[in-house]
Amino acid sequence: MFTINLSDIEIPKVHHYLLGAISPRPICFASTIDKEGLPNLAPFSFFNVFSANPPIVIFSPSRSGRTGETKDTLKNLYEVPEVVINLVNYDMVQQMSLASSPYDRGISEFQKAGLTPIPSDAIKPFRVKESPIQLECVVNEIKELGQGGGAGNLVICQVLKMHIAPNMLDEKQMIDQQKIDLVSRMGGNWYCRAHGDALFEIDKPITKCGIGVDSLPKKVRQNKQLSGNHLGKLGNLYELPQQDFIQSIHSQYLHVSDKTAAAIALLNKNNTMEALALLLSED
Repeated sequence: MFTINLSDIEIPKVHHYLLGAISPRPICFASTIDKEGLPNLAPFSFFNVFSANPPIVIFSPSRSGRTGETKDTLKNLYEVPEVVINLVNYDMVQQMSLASSPYDRGISEFQKAGLTPIPSDAIKPFRVKESPIQLECVVNEIKELGQGGGAGNLVICQVLKMHIAPNMLDEKQMIDQQKIDLVSRMGGNWYCRAHGDALFEIDKPITKCGIGVDSLPKKVRQNKQLSGNHLGKLGNLYELPQQDFIQSIHSQYLHVSDKTAAAIALLNKNNTMEALALLLSED
């Protein structure tokens, strides 16, 4: 491993390594307003949700790495502790990037980026009409993490209202992950799009525990053709296949020479129990 002691390298490199490693990161497109009523709009990728009861999201406008100055967003939040967090999808990612430009204080990023401000219901800052989801929030606390360049400022927000574009919902009125087409930040100039083949499902083991990789027979655990993901999927089964089921699968694959390859194909189709039965049917 290439090991780095972060206290031994300059802050820009620390920033580079952390952002390159901790990715993708969701984007908080924060709309704020100052005490004079002037709006500001800026994106931040130090952002996530941390609680549902109460509904809490946190983002961090860091100090400039060059000057140590705080962002206009943070200055506004000290004056008016309210923010609309607009989620960013692929249709607006270029406008979001444009809004991140270092415009002088008082210049509207809404106008510069060609985005549409619309009134919020419960707070003063404007929502971004083009955003598929808008969160109206009040600021519970701002925690400063340092005074130097690159230091973060944790803005702890409580969500009062969510606005969701109707075309982002499924038939159960829940957010459809195939429709929302969100983007996220990687390191450097790179972004990631949560769309199409980039999306995949894994059943969450919430109420029951899988048998675990350690409970798989030794010949399966030591099969060099199986990856860690393959073993993890097999270990998520709740029980081993019964002998009569193994025999049934064995009879279906009598003429298959590479049973492990066939089992991997079954795993890729989420036919996990059949895949394990086939692996156990090998001589």
